[in-house]
Amino acid sequence: MTDPTIPPQAGDEDHDEAMPSLADLMDGDDEDVSDADYVAARVTEATRPGFRSGFACFVGRPNAGKSTLTNALVGSKIAITTAKPQTTRHAVRGVVATENAQLVLIDTPGLHKPRTLLGERLNDLVRETWSQVDVIGICLPCNQRIGPGDTYLVGEIAKLGSGPRLVALATKADLVSGSRLAQHLTAIASLEEQLGVHFEEIVPCSAVSGEQVEEARDAIIGLLPEGPAYYPDGEITDEPTETLVAELIREAALVDVRDELPHSIAVEIEEMGQREGRPEDRPLLDVVASLIVERDSQKGIMIGRGGAHIKDVGTRARAQISALLGTPVHLNLQVKVLKDWQSDPKYLNRLGF
Repeated sequence: MTDPTIPPQAGDEDHDEAMPSLADLMDGDDEDVSDADYVAARVTEATRPGFRSGFACFVGRPNAGKSTLTNALVGSKIAITTAKPQTTRHAVRGVVATENAQLVLIDTPGLHKPRTLLGERLNDLVRETWSQVDVIGICLPCNQRIGPGDTYLVGEIAKLGSGPRLVALATKADLVSGSRLAQHLTAIASLEEQLGVHFEEIVPCSAVSGEQVEEARDAIIGLLPEGPAYYPDGEITDEPTETLVAELIREAALVDVRDELPHSIAVEIEEMGQREGRPEDRPLLDVVASLIVERDSQKGIMIGRGGAHIKDVGTRARAQISALLGTPVHLNLQVKVLKDWQSDPKYLNRLGF
């Protein structure tokens, strides 16, 4: 997404005279400097020649490997992954930094036929993200043939016209033979003429094996404009800690549940903080969270006989949260019923959708 602030061009003397330096803006002498001039000067000074930066998003059908590839590129787990489709429920931002570039990756929910108000809102989020990025990486898993869902998705992106540049990513390449991979790449290339799109590159890759992950990164970075680093060195995501914790709990809760239940689970953090009175070398993070379901019958399944299932969820979630935050965790889980929350605007707003 190219910054709307345009640095002064060579030979534009009037603009050069009007543009204050960042040092001038910081010294407090000029009270007439506008916010726009401040931002423009800062962007100009922060941009070094040849440094590329910008935004890209991964799109694809549910379970196309978008979140796994995001985590592989970022080098840390910032997006939960499960075998259940439609696991991702919000736009997750991850920062990929190289010596000469900073790529902000946005992992979006899978575009799907919505059955609920939540599904409609997630699809709206996906489409909104398309208009805000420089590059769209279309994930087309090698272990699935190009189908109507893929052609619909690419066709919708084609309607953007001269919008983001496109890279086709043949994900899950480790799961197929060389001959099957070749067939899949040919099928992807045929989408260009069929749907009127242009792929800058078609890159087979596997986030699980690491095969061609760097090539996928470099292909996207090569399409970014020159610009400043948007995030400080070392920062890998702007996700709030509570959101990361809630997602790890939901990931743990999705294990061993089936049918409609995975789609009915949400997580709400009630309380979170360091326990007072603990020695500095023995901190303990207290987390109180609610697993939200839509019906009383689902509540019984989540708790399990004698509380066995909820205990298993807590054990898995604690380990993940502790690994992420680097501190021991005490997790108190409860299960609440919010009837048909996926189609209730009040509940969706409360849960951050």
